[in-house]
Amino acid sequence: MNYLHQNGVLYRDLKPENILVNGDGFLKLTDFGLSKLNISGSLNDDSDRIIGTLEYAAPEVLEGKGHSIASEWWALGCLIYELLVGVPPFLMNDNVSSSVNSRQKMYNLINA
Repeated sequence: MNYLHQNGVLYRDLKPENILVNGDGFLKLTDFGLSKLNISGSLNDDSDRIIGTLEYAAPEVLEGKGHSIASEWWALGCLIYELLVGVPPFLMNDNVSSSVNSRQKMYNLINA
């Protein structure tokens, strides 16, 4: 992540499904479809829509303020939590379905 940020790239879709392990044991990121050049590191101009996966989205992304390097580190923290605990940090027992009500509850937990 730091290498991408140093080169002005926002990845914007960090989640377990987008991380592979190569034959030497190194992690590789895949699916750069949502990535964007952002030389300044400030919030970008995608503020009218949520980019990435809800479980890893930072509060400022959900509030429509855009995506920044800080949002990327938030997603990494959520990913590390999931690797340690086994579920994303804001996933509740009744959130396991993809219903609109469950997604709204997760959204409220992230913004709390």
